[in-house]
Amino acid sequence: MSAASLTLAGASWRAPRGPVILQPVTLNLPAGRVLGVVGPNGAGKSTFLRLVYRYLKPANGAVLIDGEDIWTMRARDVALKVAAVLQEQPTDFALTVREIVDLGRLPHRGGLVRSDARDAAVVSAVLDRLDLHGFAGRRFGSLSGGERQRVMVTRALAQEPSLLVLDEPTNHLDIRHQLEVIRLIRNLDMTIITSLHDLNLAAAVCDDILLLQQGQAMGFGTPDEVLADDTVSRAFGVLARRERLTPSENSHFTYQLNI
Repeated sequence: MSAASLTLAGASWRAPRGPVILQPVTLNLPAGRVLGVVGPNGAGKSTFLRLVYRYLKPANGAVLIDGEDIWTMRARDVALKVAAVLQEQPTDFALTVREIVDLGRLPHRGGLVRSDARDAAVVSAVLDRLDLHGFAGRRFGSLSGGERQRVMVTRALAQEPSLLVLDEPTNHLDIRHQLEVIRLIRNLDMTIITSLHDLNLAAAVCDDILLLQQGQAMGFGTPDEVLADDTVSRAFGVLARRERLTPSENSHFTYQLNI
């Protein structure tokens, strides 16, 4: 399946009878790009992601995948295009890792249709890709937080989406598996939307950055365009300085409390 484009046309969200949590956002992300959503806690990152994977319906505006409003599509059709990996993970599943990953194939099957050879091949391939074949028979609830995170990423890949949403994908992972997920993000043939706390990681991995602060978009564009010292300092309430040791190296941020 090919990568999908993402368009937000003035999409916003507010709690029922409550305040606006995310002010209108307008952006166009071409197919195959990696978008990093960054900002301080409470900036609206998770709300933005929930609009993209059709968990929340915009109060105003629209979210479009390949030019089609996702709220005019059947939920199953959206699931064939969009997969999400969330921070919140169930811990009491009695299912095995292979059974969890196989759940990613459900949008490709109708009703109570059982898995077929194609499903089994996809599941085996993604288990190999995330180095989880040795865990295939383990109960999901017996795994560590990092292991569960890798299983949920694997389940999303089994869905074969055109657009993948990742909410803080490196949380709970050790350094080795953080690097593996980062490498995976760069090598996947799909559009990726990921929220990240680490600005240095976002600048290194993402093609584009959406910077949010208190529910407002402070910038959208390439990391060099959006992650300017003054913009980052205002968004996070710190003194931020971006440094590059040599012209060929990726830049990195250093921070100091603004006291």
